[in-house]
Amino acid sequence: MNARAVALALAVSASGAWLQASALGQAAAQHGRLFPPQDLGLLEGPDREAWQKPDQIMDALGIADGSVVADIGVGAGWFTIRLARRVGPNGVVFAQDVQREMLDAVRRRVGREELRNVETRLGTARTPNLPAGALDAVLVVDVYPEVEDRDRVTFLQSLATSLKATGRIGIVNYKPGRGGPGPAPSEGVRVASALVERDAEAAGLRVVARQNLPYQYLLVLGR
Repeated sequence: MNARAVALALAVSASGAWLQASALGQAAAQHGRLFPPQDLGLLEGPDREAWQKPDQIMDALGIADGSVVADIGVGAGWFTIRLARRVGPNGVVFAQDVQREMLDAVRRRVGREELRNVETRLGTARTPNLPAGALDAVLVVDVYPEVEDRDRVTFLQSLATSLKATGRIGIVNYKPGRGGPGPAPSEGVRVASALVERDAEAAGLRVVARQNLPYQYLLVLGR
């Protein structure tokens, strides 16, 4: 088996949106832009499945049985386990994060779910620690705002080196100036899609597809 990558997933139920904003404020004070591990429960809102649209996102990236994929910024592993079920026993999910506490939480969750196709990887903002040229897709859900501005082009370039020739990167972010779950617009951590597209171009990537989600947008990037 190869490797997988991560950073973090930011998402909560609409009823808990104010808690998410508060947690993000604490994260900025304690861990730079990183989501605090003690608040992982906020990422598990009961209505997340309805508004996050995981199947739509995975379909847009062409993730299927046997795919080799990476989940960047795994958080508590909400998306990791869905990716693992989608790729099946013939596929691999590299669950990556820059915080060891997140990877510990994912390993516990994967064990409870009895999934044997997940590998955890500790990375950095500039080096996700993924196998070169091996991945069909890399998923980055609500992690992009946590990467420092100066590191974002390098971050995308590092992800691109992990892709197969036809591999895709999926960037999911909350829309600026919108309500719903996730960080409050006033927190200043929402990133406009135009800025991601600018970074992607600088990294030598192109936008393959765009999708509009209830509270977020999805950009699919390729070489």
